[in-house]
Amino acid sequence: MDADKRKVIVQEIDRWRRSKLLPEQYCDFLLNLYLDEDTPREKFSWNGFSSSSILNSHWRIWVFIFGSVGLISMFLLNFNAFSPPMQIGVSLLFVATCYMLGAVQRNKQPLVSQLTFGVGSLLLLYLGIYWQAHGTHGSSFIALYIAGCSVVWMVTGVLARLPLFHLAGWIVLMLLYAWFLHEHISNFDWIGVEMSWIPLSAVLLWLGWLFHHNNKQVGLVMLVVGLLVWFVPEIYGMILTDIAAESLQLLFLAKMAAAGIALFVWRKNWIEWVA
Repeated sequence: MDADKRKVIVQEIDRWRRSKLLPEQYCDFLLNLYLDEDTPREKFSWNGFSSSSILNSHWRIWVFIFGSVGLISMFLLNFNAFSPPMQIGVSLLFVATCYMLGAVQRNKQPLVSQLTFGVGSLLLLYLGIYWQAHGTHGSSFIALYIAGCSVVWMVTGVLARLPLFHLAGWIVLMLLYAWFLHEHISNFDWIGVEMSWIPLSAVLLWLGWLFHHNNKQVGLVMLVVGLLVWFVPEIYGMILTDIAAESLQLLFLAKMAAAGIALFVWRKNWIEWVA
């Protein structure tokens, strides 16, 4: 095989590695087939960035990278000097840019995509906290804002096939629900705590079962969230109520046993579900 064809095949294998189309060990095996002993190997390759690509990079790329970082740093350092409308507009533009870059790089460079999604998500959350600290909004505003951020993370996780973002959105919503219960219900007995969470767990598990037929990843996240919510009442009771800890611990062990029995009895169903 001539050198040009060999180079094309090696580049294609490297693209498979970056886009996770094949496992790492398969890509290494294929590279060993198409690279002979005289072919120079990359000293390292990280998410598409190899030693040769860095050594052969143009100076304009370095100027662009460090210039962009410098401009962003100066903007952040002087953020308070801008008018509120400009702060909001520029911040939302930056968040939208992060999400667009994450979507564009989703298949080409998954790690870069996840980092840009993460930066955009954290900045989106920080903006609400920043406006809360510098404004006169009440606790209800920040709660609704965080709930909106959670929904954005969940939608991002579903559309970009990033289950971690989907799961993070659900967890934050559960924390907001716990805060709402604590703020509006002062006296809780163990029945009230259980009834505040167990129906929600059942609904999430049922929705996961419905979704797994069309989207196994979404169904898996719903399954995990439903199982987590199943154990939340005891944790909530021990941290935020005056219910006897011994009773809550016994309930926790009983529910753990019930979950173990259920998972064992229906193991054929849920293994197919998450596979």
